[in-house]
Amino acid sequence: MEAPAEVCLLNIGLKERTKRMRFGAISLGIAVLALAGLMMTSASPWWSVLLFLPFAGATTGYFQARRKT
Repeated sequence: MEAPAEVCLLNIGLKERTKRMRFGAISLGIAVLALAGLMMTSASPWWSVLLFLPFAGATTGYFQARRKT
């Protein structure tokens, strides 16, 4: 016997999706600018590890807005 497929209900409206997409875009911009700055100054590659947080924020905001959750 097969289990019924899960139904994903939308739990955010257009305004919240827009806010999350904007957060993702701003986080991505900050991360890209910081990465460019680190590359131009020839900083230690270990400093780029700190860019995980803004890149993670960008992807989280984007996928939450895209999946409407």
